[in-house]
Amino acid sequence: MSQNAPDFAALMRKAEHSAVHLEMRDSYGVGDEAEEFAEFKRTGHVDLDPTARWWPEWLGIVRDTVGRGVVMRRARIVSEPVTDYIKWEHAVTPMNIGAGELVRWLPRRKASDIALPGNDLWLIDRRLVMFHWWTGDGDWAGHEFTEEPAVVKMVSDAFETVWERATPHDLYAV
Repeated sequence: MSQNAPDFAALMRKAEHSAVHLEMRDSYGVGDEAEEFAEFKRTGHVDLDPTARWWPEWLGIVRDTVGRGVVMRRARIVSEPVTDYIKWEHAVTPMNIGAGELVRWLPRRKASDIALPGNDLWLIDRRLVMFHWWTGDGDWAGHEFTEEPAVVKMVSDAFETVWERATPHDLYAV
């Protein structure tokens, strides 16, 4: 998916071992996804053309990163029954997987005893965290980087716990 952060590709190029992404919202309202999401809600159809819209840039970043031996993992914590947005995300996730990302899903009810960070994030090489901020409507609101060891440890521990409990994409039904 599109990443609205300063030179996200450069950030991924700095990754040496791992890049993990934790998503915890049930809906996002990112403008560059609006057309595809609206089409999905109307018709149930998803466009899995890797040359459409934002995919070429994102898939290229993933392929380049994974191609250098970096393991990219994405975990999504979701409420059930899932929202239409999550149904759409699930339907387009084969694009992420095809480029080399590993993706898992964790029902929110199974995360109640996990100390989770307050925002979605990327953790690079267990040393750098980029938190994403969202508006109430789910659009981009900013981001913040930190290398604070206590924050990195908390984020890493939370992600690993989520990952262990989560269901691989191909086994998770929406």
